[in-house]
Amino acid sequence: MSGIEWLLDTNMVLGLLKGHPPALVMAEQSGLVVEQAAISQITRMELLGFPRLTDEEETAIRSFVATCHVILLDEEIEQRAIRLRRAGSFKLPDAIIAATAIIRRLRLLSLDRGMSEALDRLPKTVYGTL
Repeated sequence: MSGIEWLLDTNMVLGLLKGHPPALVMAEQSGLVVEQAAISQITRMELLGFPRLTDEEETAIRSFVATCHVILLDEEIEQRAIRLRRAGSFKLPDAIIAATAIIRRLRLLSLDRGMSEALDRLPKTVYGTL
């Protein structure tokens, strides 16, 4: 993906939208440029599928998503997500997001310590490099 450097997971997007200091610090430290960021299709579904989403929140999410690239699931991402799910302690959405970052060779920005720790525990043969 030309010009895309980062993949933002769901909690990172929410943190940015809400102005959460940890998300803002991570974005600044990583040099994040939102126009060079992507989200997974699963992140878009999680963001817009929240049951108590207000009209104002939906508008903010749709506006943010419009500035990012959305990476659709494909066979390669699916297969890597399966490997991640079987090899580590990932929930399915996290496995899909991590697999998307791995396959597309993007820097994953996540506030989810559990996801980061699960990736750290995996042998490089399972996930390659991020």
